[in-house]
Amino acid sequence: MSDNPEIGQSILARGIRTNYHDIGSGKPVLLIHGSGPGVTAWANWRGTIPALAQYGRVLAPDMAGFGYTDRFDDGIYGLDRWIDHVFGFLDALDIVSVSVIGNSFGGALALAMAARRPDQVERLVLMGSVGVSFPITEGLDAVWGYTPSLENMQRIMRYFAFDQSRLTPALASMRYEASIRPGCSEAFAQMFPAPRQRWVEAMATPVADIQALPHETLIVHGRDDQVIPPATSLALHEHIENSQLHMFGRCGHWTQIEQAERFNRLVVEFLFNESKDS
Repeated sequence: MSDNPEIGQSILARGIRTNYHDIGSGKPVLLIHGSGPGVTAWANWRGTIPALAQYGRVLAPDMAGFGYTDRFDDGIYGLDRWIDHVFGFLDALDIVSVSVIGNSFGGALALAMAARRPDQVERLVLMGSVGVSFPITEGLDAVWGYTPSLENMQRIMRYFAFDQSRLTPALASMRYEASIRPGCSEAFAQMFPAPRQRWVEAMATPVADIQALPHETLIVHGRDDQVIPPATSLALHEHIENSQLHMFGRCGHWTQIEQAERFNRLVVEFLFNESKDS
């Protein structure tokens, strides 16, 4: 058993040795992390997993190329391959259908999952989500263009949080160290090379497919997000008929961290029709 909380269980999914967390029981919920350098499922969702695990089975994998999951041998990444990996992960666990929570990059995967295999997705939660076209922000360009140094990590982290007091030297150091684990920076450099606007488009689901989604959808965004513009969530809310939108003021890209209690309460009520005491 590892002392590192980011390392959970391991399973083979489409030939990729996949690190994941599997906590709780009952109705399954899949959590898909974002695409920041050094990210892991645990780093993204450590404040969310325990709250949801009181009501259902929480599954949080590191996607291929991220965290403690294997990389693609050929170094070629993209939406189709990540979608194949995540469905392979569910197949390996014999899970037929699941509600999906996607953060940023993970939101693009959640949208694509619902559009491509609607019967396998129950409900959707999209948080600061990619998945529609938008002019790339300075923040996202900096995040995807990260080259490893402590200074660069400190610089890009300023884009993530509205409350800059959260950005402690210890947090920056931890994320920097995570970004330079063997193979991590090499894999990250292969994912979103410049010019990066093309990857915004490549991660998008066609608007007609989004408009056809029948799923109940909860859309969450920080009004002060400097990485993914809030306009993306306004567009998703407009396109998805059966959706609700919650926009938090004084909140950046880290909604699940900066508004943890309220985010968890929203998600529990939405997914499990239960009120969560604050």
